[in-house]
Amino acid sequence: MLSNRRQLIQTLFDDYIEMYASRDDRLEARFSDNFSGYAGGGSVLVKDKDDWVKITRQDFSQVTGRLRIEMLDLSMQDISDDVVVTTAFFHIHLPIPEHVLSRETARLVLIFRREGDDWKIVHSGISIPYHLVQDGEVYPLKGLQVRNSELETLVEERTRALEEANAKLASLSNTDGLTGIANRRRFDQMLGQEWLRAQRSGAPLALIMLDVDHFKHFNDHYGHVAGDDCLRALAQVLLREVRRSGELVARYGGEEFVVLLPDTDVHTAFDVGQRIQQAVWSLGVPHAQVPSGIVTFSLGISSRVPSERHVPDDLVRQADLALYQAKETGRNCIQLAVD
Repeated sequence: MLSNRRQLIQTLFDDYIEMYASRDDRLEARFSDNFSGYAGGGSVLVKDKDDWVKITRQDFSQVTGRLRIEMLDLSMQDISDDVVVTTAFFHIHLPIPEHVLSRETARLVLIFRREGDDWKIVHSGISIPYHLVQDGEVYPLKGLQVRNSELETLVEERTRALEEANAKLASLSNTDGLTGIANRRRFDQMLGQEWLRAQRSGAPLALIMLDVDHFKHFNDHYGHVAGDDCLRALAQVLLREVRRSGELVARYGGEEFVVLLPDTDVHTAFDVGQRIQQAVWSLGVPHAQVPSGIVTFSLGISSRVPSERHVPDDLVRQADLALYQAKETGRNCIQLAVD
């Protein structure tokens, strides 16, 4: 007899949960005319079946998809022949992306009373500690939407800030701190990329290596602050004279610079070198320790069509050898590499 009553109580509770979770309108017919209850995060005690039906419809219209009820605990009480009580603790998983509500523990108290040949719900008290429930809500979805929107905005802002910081960091890692132009690391990257590109296209790749003539004497005579200013001025001259898209000006190290010229043969590279040389002469930075009386460059130029038989460093070695020859022949001149 006792097991039959427990089975009855369990069935009454299970039927209620199934209808509630599936948003079944037939649940309205299960409420007694003599009904009382309270719902969600609200503070109003309902004493009328019609008002409870309105709240139920409001609940079903606010969340239309099926709920998932994760039961934590259930107590069943057999009060009398015609009255039984269930008290349940559970998590409610709404059919929307959310992680706040599903972690809260809801409590539901249902009182069933036999009325004639049927069992009716005479009391339903559900406590959902979700807070901030607004008028017209059973679940605080408006607040959740605002919160989610704020979180999305915050994530977007932080993502954008992180991207900007990463871009700035990448730029700094590829930039020479003194002159503001590309550094040796960036040059090595671009040389590898342009070498492969030229290898595929069969186009020539040229390199100019430049060294400030007698720069140690300049520093000794004018000081290192003036030396830094000189290097910055020369870097700007190179940037002005190397104008084509894809060309790169970089500080190679110390007083050495490089100019990488994609799709450029040796004759065109020589013209670029002459233009740079004349621009540096026109700059007229005083240098009392050299015959010309001004700061000058020695330039070495190489150009080749990349092939599988060679590596990018071959281009650098050729230009470096030509630069050495320029220094050996008196400086302030241009030498072309001999293949």
